[in-house]
Amino acid sequence: MEYLGESIIQIGESEALARALSVLKSAESTLVGSGDDAAVITLTDPRVVITTDTMVENHDFRNSWSSGFDLGFKAVMTNAADLVAMGATPRALTVALIISRETKQAWLEDFARGLQAACDQFSPSIEVVGGDLALGSEIVIAVTAHGDLDGAAPVLRSTARPGDLVVVAGTLGKAAAGLALLDFADPTAAASYPELVNVQLRPTPDFALGLLVAKSATAMMDISDGLSLDATRLARQSNVSIRLEKRLLEGYAAVLEQAAQSINSRSGDQNASEWDWVLHGGEDHSFLATLPEGSVMPRGAKIVGKVVASSEHPVYLDVEPLAARGWDSVTG
Repeated sequence: MEYLGESIIQIGESEALARALSVLKSAESTLVGSGDDAAVITLTDPRVVITTDTMVENHDFRNSWSSGFDLGFKAVMTNAADLVAMGATPRALTVALIISRETKQAWLEDFARGLQAACDQFSPSIEVVGGDLALGSEIVIAVTAHGDLDGAAPVLRSTARPGDLVVVAGTLGKAAAGLALLDFADPTAAASYPELVNVQLRPTPDFALGLLVAKSATAMMDISDGLSLDATRLARQSNVSIRLEKRLLEGYAAVLEQAAQSINSRSGDQNASEWDWVLHGGEDHSFLATLPEGSVMPRGAKIVGKVVASSEHPVYLDVEPLAARGWDSVTG
């Protein structure tokens, strides 16, 4: 998306921020918000859950694909998902932003609108309470999010037990399919599957479902980098193995099959695979949880396997070892 008008450096930091921050709303938990040296928030629990994440231009996103609104929205949702995966309700965010000399004021204001639109998913429980603006060679977005446990115990990755059910709360593979469509040379491919592209650009994980699952989960995490990779992390930290069942994952693959076929038919090869997207694609920001056997599954949560005693490999697909593949934030 092309943004016109004055650049941020032409306007100056104070005026640029004043215009952008005017779209942000207040939350009940914020005592002192943006505009002071630091923010002050109130929580019901003395324990604070904190997470941070960074998005770098041309590594984590491309401006040719993502608008400022998309990036603001995604920056909130990716961080909030980490809090929900711990069983915490998101309450406050700080946003540090590096912009280039060419970045337009219109982009910054669109970015702020995206931040607020994502926060509205939790309205009135979450607020952007501050941050920083600096100049660099490319856009870098760093968000720190704070969550409230509301008296509950945090849900960790390290506490899965043999016999637990392995559950996914949300979608699998849609964001990876969207990325493949955006990256495909023929732009009509992406235009044909707007739902998949939107999951990549503006992920909308079901946080209410995530918090509900967290209440009975023995272990839980955000699926940000791919099912195989994140399941491996959970298995290793819990000193168990996970056996995924392919038949239980078929529904996720079925909804992506047509998109894979579309890419393959246009390119003349078979590089696109719905199963690769489901097993190794990240950024849906759904939740991988382990629950005691016999647990009632909330709507939107699906059993995909079982936790077993630690064996030679951390994760299996049926009886075969499943390699840990997915997004690496350093190597890409």
